[in-house]
Amino acid sequence: MKKFVLMAGGTGGHLFPAMALAQELARRGHAIELMTDHRVESYGADFPAQAIHVVPAATPSIRNPVKFVSAGFKIVGGIWVAFGMLGKIKPDAVIGFGGYPTFPPFVAASLRGIPGILHEQNAVLGRANKALGRFADILAMSFPDTKFADALNLEKVVTGNPVRDRVRAVAGTPYPPLDGQGPIRLVVFGGSQGARAISEIVPAAVALVPEALRHRLHIVQQCRAEDLDQVAEVYRQAKVNVELATFFDDLPERMARCHLVIGRSGASTIAELCVLGRPAIMVPLPGSIDADQKNNALFLEAAGGGWIAEQATLSPQSLGTRLTDLITNPATLPKAAAAARSLGQLRAVEKLADLAEMLAGKGTTEMEHTP
Repeated sequence: MKKFVLMAGGTGGHLFPAMALAQELARRGHAIELMTDHRVESYGADFPAQAIHVVPAATPSIRNPVKFVSAGFKIVGGIWVAFGMLGKIKPDAVIGFGGYPTFPPFVAASLRGIPGILHEQNAVLGRANKALGRFADILAMSFPDTKFADALNLEKVVTGNPVRDRVRAVAGTPYPPLDGQGPIRLVVFGGSQGARAISEIVPAAVALVPEALRHRLHIVQQCRAEDLDQVAEVYRQAKVNVELATFFDDLPERMARCHLVIGRSGASTIAELCVLGRPAIMVPLPGSIDADQKNNALFLEAAGGGWIAEQATLSPQSLGTRLTDLITNPATLPKAAAAARSLGQLRAVEKLADLAEMLAGKGTTEMEHTP
């Protein structure tokens, strides 16, 4: 048995692939502990770790000198705290999943001489991972062409982005048939950031779909608590069959049963769409650092597995027209579903676990190495 410490920012995009790896390493008999920030309370209740450690961290802001200095002190303090924790835990290796909360514990691991892997979920190397590259042994990538990765002078391995066991369990679900009479199932979600735009545009767009098609729609939409009443009223007036909630525990199963997903294009979303083989209208979060969501979406769109809809130019009218076109052309959605599935990395978590074991001194692995 080996001991691993996983390190991740406390949001779903970082914690979900870390959770997938923790599940796989636990199946192999290893001990897992997690280092993250306070946001883990919202996302990490089911994280399969023997212990969860909250480490002080901060996001530096170069625009505000006072905040920059304050963040620097907090990061140094986090390194000191993590250094002490790691001395007690004595892990064989650490794996970082990005986000600035990864920075203090990963640096502390390097100072203690503990080998480490950085995993990049996005098609663009995150700023925290970019800064941590000098402290890592290996960079594990989700996308074959990861922007800015070439600047790091370390071994690079394409593993894919691990998805949770709950996603893998329904990965083989066939794409549901589309005929001229049956229900058309849509899953809609807006992510943790900028969810209001999705809640405003999608219901209004659905209301513009021709009545005969609209009555066949079965929509599952995840939205913020403050938007529930407004969204429900738009759908009520449009006489659409809809189920609304602030969070669905069984979202992977609902995605597997749907015909089309509408949402953001975070790394975990793209990975799950590909593993499940479901087409999507992707609305990248505008203003995201280095346009990571747009680059993720471009990967899926280029393969024919989905369509990008820029929020700046997206309107209920344009989205309503797109939905109508997709629904009335029965060959389009199944074809896109097959294209998305062709990109799925169902064994990403095994590849990453193999890599972790290899670094910890156990086993060997065959990987797809980048030049």
